[in-house]
Amino acid sequence: MQISQLDFIPVLMQIALAAGFVSLTIWVSSKLGPKKHSKVKDSNWECGLESLGNARIPFNVKYFLVAILFVLFDVEVIFLYPWAVNFQELGWEGLGKMGIFLFILLIGLLYEFKKKGLEWD
Repeated sequence: MQISQLDFIPVLMQIALAAGFVSLTIWVSSKLGPKKHSKVKDSNWECGLESLGNARIPFNVKYFLVAILFVLFDVEVIFLYPWAVNFQELGWEGLGKMGIFLFILLIGLLYEFKKKGLEWD
């Protein structure tokens, strides 16, 4: 099966159409939108309150451990569903590979427990 450059024309047209739509939408909204600027309107807001202090405060590492745990099990679900659908076709080799994958995830979960990422004070 040979692929010619003409086969990519629909893809390029879709990219051009998407980029054109985004550019046109941004341009039209900038022309039609209100232009009233004031000191109060242009000030920074965060949850309705003026921010105080330094924004570079270090976070507790437990936030990052919970984020790692979320990603860990999110990835697990992404890979487990197609594996379960094709379980019979994959046979023992697929079962072994999924066992290795789940073992690696178990190591990640044990790391979370060791670092006490799931205990909140």
